[in-house]
Formats: sequence, C-alpha cells, structure tokens
Amino acid sequence: MRWWDIRPVLDLEHELFPEDAWSAGMFWSELAHSRGPQATRRYVVAELDGRIVGYAGLAAAGGLGDVQTIAVEPGQWGTGLGARLLTDLLQHATAFECHEVLLEVRVDNTRAQKLYERFGFEPIGFRRGYYQPGNIDALVMRLTVQT
Repeated sequence: MRWWDIRPVLDLEHELFPEDAWSAGMFWSELAHSRGPQATRRYVVAELDGRIVGYAGLAAAGGLGDVQTIAVEPGQWGTGLGARLLTDLLQHATAFECHEVLLEVRVDNTRAQKLYERFGFEPIGFRRGYYQPGNIDALVMRLTVQT
C-alpha cells in the first residue's frame, strides 16, 4: 500500500466498516512506519482490473505481530483473497522475527474467524465493547509462529 492507495482504501473501509472505519490519518500513520530499515509495518492492497478490492496490514514490535486490518470487498468473498492477504502478512511476521501474531475480530464475524482458524489462530480471550460505537465485543486470537 502506498499513499495514493489511501483514498480507494478508505472508500472500501467505509463500505465494510461504516460504524468504526479508520480515518485517513490512521492509514497515513501506519504507512509512515512501513518503509526503510526501521520498518515495523506491512500494508498491502489487492487490485482487480485497476481497482482495489482488498487490503491488509500488520504491525510488529518486540517479537509480537498484530494483524491491524484485513478487508475484502463482498464481490471477492469466497475467492481466497482474504487467505492470500493473510499469507502475505504472516510471511512478513516471520521476516519481522515475530514469535506470535495476535488479532482482534468481531464476535459476529464468523467468516473471518473461520479464516483465522484455518491458519492456526486460536481464541485466547475477549475485549468487551472493543468495536465502537456499536459496543461489539472482539474475540482475541493468537498464532504461534513456527521458526
């Protein structure tokens, strides 16, 4: 993901997450940490016919990775795009020397939970009222990275 991708990413973000969409500033901040020898972030986009149909991001620090976001437009659900985006993030988690990768997923998003489970993520707890303003709980999941 590059700075010029932020506008179309935001359009998809608002379509998929209308209540708790990230702001442009949040994406700019993440991208500021995604380049150079001190990079601690990995953000990617997926394009189809010149338009962004998915994106994903990972933050890494101190041997711990955190999946910040994965989003796929509804027309691409079931195509394996989410799995390809997650695969990219996990490969970079290894490159960042992460021993564990965590993520939060809405408790009502069973589609995403099943994807994460296929990759070996296991539930480890909940964050009550994590997604605002809807006050939706998050399921916290963890993957131990094999080295």
